[in-house]
Amino acid sequence: MREIPLAAIRARAYDIWERNHRPDGYEIQFWLLAERELRAEQESRRDAAAEDQPAASAQGSSAEPLGR
Repeated sequence: MREIPLAAIRARAYDIWERNHRPDGYEIQFWLLAERELRAEQESRRDAAAEDQPAASAQGSSAEPLGR
């Protein structure tokens, strides 16, 4: 699992803060929510890539040797 850059978490937390009308006192909650969202997106992309990988490799290989 790759580390999520702090700048990405900070930007997402700021976006969440703005969407919630800039309340005071929610810095930690918004930071954790931002980190959780970014991690879920990262895992979703990883899972999608893993699902595509076997299909691509299966198309290029064959169980039977050619020429028989």
